[in-house]
Amino acid sequence: MLFVRLHSQGILIDEIFWGLWLFPFGLLVFRSGFLPRFIGVWLMINCFGYVALSITALFFPVTTKPRSNGAAGLFGELAIMLWLVIKGAKVGCSKHASTGDGWSCLSLGR
Repeated sequence: MLFVRLHSQGILIDEIFWGLWLFPFGLLVFRSGFLPRFIGVWLMINCFGYVALSITALFFPVTTKPRSNGAAGLFGELAIMLWLVIKGAKVGCSKHASTGDGWSCLSLGR
């Protein structure tokens, strides 16, 4: 039973790192221009949400309620996934001398 408890505590510690990686990812999305800026901001908000929920569950396990109390703000990952699947990233055309007409567009198989 001890190892089962340790496993759940380890998952909570992992969730802190899962949240921390969202800040640089959100910053890259915000600065890039390939994706909407609001998704980048949403991912950075997710970073703090994951870290706060994980630290709360780790240090106050008795008072922690199910994860639904703060999960409403954690949909940034879902938003970027759906945006990429449905709409895709903005890919522009650039001028190259190697093509016949002087323009080359990245088509990504379309």
